Amino acid sequence: MLRFVLRRLAYGLAVLVGVNLFTFMLFFSVNTPDDMARLNIGGKRVTQAQIEAWKTERGYDKPLYFDAGREGAERFTHTILWERSVSLFALDFGRSDARQAINIGHEVKVRMGVSLRLALPLFLLQVIASVAFSLLLVFFRHTRIDFWGVVLCVLMLSISSLFYIIVGQYLFARVFRLVPMNGFAPGLDALRFLALPILLSLLSRLGGEARLYRAMFLEEMGKDYVRTARAKGLSEGRVLGRHVLRNALIPIITSAGGYLPYVFLGSLVFESFFGIPGLGAFVIEAITGQDFAIVRTMVFLGALLYVASNALIDIAYTWVDPRVRLA
Repeated sequence: MLRFVLRRLAYGLAVLVGVNLFTFMLFFSVNTPDDMARLNIGGKRVTQAQIEAWKTERGYDKPLYFDAGREGAERFTHTILWERSVSLFALDFGRSDARQAINIGHEVKVRMGVSLRLALPLFLLQVIASVAFSLLLVFFRHTRIDFWGVVLCVLMLSISSLFYIIVGQYLFARVFRLVPMNGFAPGLDALRFLALPILLSLLSRLGGEARLYRAMFLEEMGKDYVRTARAKGLSEGRVLGRHVLRNALIPIITSAGGYLPYVFLGSLVFESFFGIPGLGAFVIEAITGQDFAIVRTMVFLGALLYVASNALIDIAYTWVDPRVRLA
């Protein structure tokens, strides 16, 4: 186990370095510090003196990758790459490029709590609803319930999440006035604002997840241990709940575990449309304003959570299946 964890840490570090370097190269291949300064200063007439002052204040007056005017290690440390990207590995996110008053680390802590209020209930409900619905279809397989259930899954899978958002806001917020159109409030008042996005996001993902789990359960239904359980006189419900579901936990964990980074980073689309001040909306604002400091931070955190979630998935395999060994 220890060797596996150490090897995973080494792989994860390599992935983080590669993602960080690629993000830096990609961003500065389409933008220069001068472009960033003009965008953030605004106005029709931006002087070169204003641009240089903006770059000096934020540390963008240095070379990107290599400073030939320095000696020794300073050739690499006195660069934008070192000062703006390597600090991420110490979880030092710095301040926003567009607004120096914004501490990115503080914003991430505050907005992560908001995103978790939306994404964590959605994550739990999505797994429970998808597994329960797919088990229902498998229980009534080769019947009309199974047929129309699959048709419903295909319909839900085929409809864009934007359609759910537009129709849901119109019906539940404008016509029936059951929930607010958008916005957010602290405390228990947040339930009024989060109920609709959770419901719509669940509907938009239920079709694909339920079809996937149904296919996995049907594959398990044809195996020898299921026939043995039936021969012992177990009911169909107990066969599904105690045997089929347990043996299908590995693909379920794989599918659900891949969603874990989004639990912490929030949903870009739903947070933007519903005015929820989470990390998803934070990313959209940063991309729109070409705020590289925030973009690089969120990409780094996304890669970090992706590496961590994959390691947790592998460890979880050993909990649900004793045959799995981390060697």
